[in-house]
Parts: sequence; C-alpha cells; structure tokens
Amino acid sequence: MRTKRKVSLTIDEETYNAIEKVSRTRQIAKSQLAQEAFSLWLKKETEALMAKGYEEMAEEDEKFAALTLEAQKEVSK
Repeated sequence: MRTKRKVSLTIDEETYNAIEKVSRTRQIAKSQLAQEAFSLWLKKETEALMAKGYEEMAEEDEKFAALTLEAQKEVSK
C-alpha cells in the first residue's frame, strides 16, 4: 500500500459545496474524490504532453522527408 500524505487546499465556497454534496450522495470521502480528481487531471496532462510531442515528431519527420526527397532528386540527375 502506498504511503499517503496530507494536503491542505483552499477552494471557493461553490466548489466546496459541490464536493460536499457529491461526497454525501455517493458516500465517498472528500479525500477520495480529491485523489480521483488529481489522478484524472494528471492523466489528461500527460496525454496532452504526449500528443504535443507526437505532433512535433511528425513535423520533424515531414521536414526530414522533404530534405531526403530533395537529396534524392539531386543524386538522380
């Protein structure tokens, strides 16, 4: 089992009330809701960074392909 750490957060009243309501309705501890929210946010952030990296790699591959095509044209003359 992972070691747990305590965190203190300051959130607005509206968000707190919404969390409190969900916590009561679903009978889930607020700390569990926070854990799930942070995990989802981190996953989304990681996926966004990976997508950006793949886009940048595709641009580099496209530039390399264009350069290689020009070189092949020069060699075949």
